[in-house]
Amino acid sequence: MTENAPPTLLKIDRLGGQGDGIADTPAGPVFVPLTLPGETVRVRVQDGRASDIEIVEASPERIAPVSPHYGECGGCSLQHWAAGPYLDWKREQVRLALAREGIETEIEPTVAVPAGTRRRLALHARRGPDGRVVLGFKARKSWRLVEVTACPVADPRLVSAFPALTRVAEAFLEHPKSAPTLHVTLTLTGLDVDVTGVERKSGRLSRDRQMQAIRAANIADLARLSLAGETLAMMRQPTVMFGPATVPLPPGGFLQAVPEAEAAMTERAVAAVKGTRKIADLFCGSGAFSFPLATVAPVLAADSSAAGIAALKGGIGTATGLRSITAEARDLFRRPLTPHDLKGCDAIVFDPPRAGAIDQTRQIVDTRASVVVGVSCNPQSFARDARVLIDAGFVLERVTPIDQFLWSSHVELVGVFRR
Repeated sequence: MTENAPPTLLKIDRLGGQGDGIADTPAGPVFVPLTLPGETVRVRVQDGRASDIEIVEASPERIAPVSPHYGECGGCSLQHWAAGPYLDWKREQVRLALAREGIETEIEPTVAVPAGTRRRLALHARRGPDGRVVLGFKARKSWRLVEVTACPVADPRLVSAFPALTRVAEAFLEHPKSAPTLHVTLTLTGLDVDVTGVERKSGRLSRDRQMQAIRAANIADLARLSLAGETLAMMRQPTVMFGPATVPLPPGGFLQAVPEAEAAMTERAVAAVKGTRKIADLFCGSGAFSFPLATVAPVLAADSSAAGIAALKGGIGTATGLRSITAEARDLFRRPLTPHDLKGCDAIVFDPPRAGAIDQTRQIVDTRASVVVGVSCNPQSFARDARVLIDAGFVLERVTPIDQFLWSSHVELVGVFRR
């Protein structure tokens, strides 16, 4: 059907993995964004995607969205869905990912996180046709930038800083090819901002623009401003709490997006390893799991980020009552820890990037660990890694989905394996 063809009525049969409604038609599936199962819609269809969408018969599960940018901003694709079925759908995505690998286990109800709690945002900056700097998020399936003035997902302290952050962003728009992104993190000492996407071939940022950025950072009372991980100005060391420890966050360092989601993950990891004698924390970052785990037993921590390991070591002296933590900077994709390296570890926690940790998982198989906890932001790669452990004699006792990225299609999880 062409764009000029008359509208057609469709019934939404299900939701796809990216959160779009899907109508199964004789010509194949049609993807209809911002719709729900059971709804009747009037649309125009081209190449399997719908446009000019009109809701003819709404689902009883449809609710009013709370963001003024809903439908235009690409951040929240499921804000129109009631909480109960929305959380059930996320749980079902985990079940489907496991089922593709032939895995059945107990899947607990999805752990919800409240609105207004996200402490990390990636804000894109562009100069508009009128010359004004615009700060916001990308539109759905587009490079177009949507200026954002409110965000119900984010911590209100981040939202209130948007005007000041816009002035900071202006300094990084020196070159026409620059497309700066401000990675903003709310820490215990204030906002930490790391800027990426600045044109490099032209010599990166001139000294004048660096000074402009530093002045704007001071006016905004940022804790730190950095450019692609290199500090431009630090008024206060950004710190976060991991368990009982206060940890100095490295510029651009990884941090779970929502404290409540991190707490749900660590609570389950710590509960699973109770009674063990030594714990390995793989892909440990700056120690989000290492410090809580060290309340149970000595911890061997490893991560590819030297800055993250340095931050972890910097936090060790800030807490009392912990067992020993040994930390090593090591690329676990190229040089996974071997059974010899993991000797004595009867519990292993691993939290890899989205790609998973297939090579490291194969090494875990030959250790003497009795319990393994997998934390993942990608159910598909988790299921692949889980298959390796299960084939080696581990039992996946249970999986807990965690809704860290509210109103998106993303779902995170914690899985507990025992031999």
